[in-house]
Amino acid sequence: MQTAIALIAAYLLGSISFAMVAAKIFRLADPRTFGSGNPGATNVLRTGNKKAALFTLIGDALKGWVAVFVAQQQGLSDNLIALVALAVFLGHLYPIFLKFKGGKGVATAAGVLLAIDPVLGLTVLATWLFVAYAFRYSSLAAVLASALAPLYAAVMHGATNQTIVVGLISMALIGKHWPNIQRLIAGQESKIGSKKTS
Repeated sequence: MQTAIALIAAYLLGSISFAMVAAKIFRLADPRTFGSGNPGATNVLRTGNKKAALFTLIGDALKGWVAVFVAQQQGLSDNLIALVALAVFLGHLYPIFLKFKGGKGVATAAGVLLAIDPVLGLTVLATWLFVAYAFRYSSLAAVLASALAPLYAAVMHGATNQTIVVGLISMALIGKHWPNIQRLIAGQESKIGSKKTS
């Protein structure tokens, strides 16, 4: 029963879309109706409202962090904490409140990793920031950071269940970015801050 409650609560928390909340608070268009159609911080930024984008980014990251942190504070097993991390992330990707059509999960994954291990989370975040700053492509930064996250986790923690979950999250992130990868290869991907569709 405890396991079911923890996983359902994490999934429902993950299903809260802060892009949609930001659209209401800042009186913006539904993020699913412009740009990439993705309810996430990068697409919200295309409105030109940086406060709304920051709100979305922090909110989506915070829900991932909170789910794992609360599980840790409740003294749940490492295995269950790993499942909670996966549940909140999947909630963002496939939210029940948005007919299972959610965001790409970058911010939520960052929050999850920061809660699992702050050093791991900061290492992955630093990778994202470096690539994003150097190349100005949010999608490229997400893909490279995602690809390296399981390697970082394995080096830091070995072959644990949490490392496996990090790998699953990374594969899901890369899969969600497949259209972006194709556009990157074709030279058609828009850069950070662009209002073009991507």
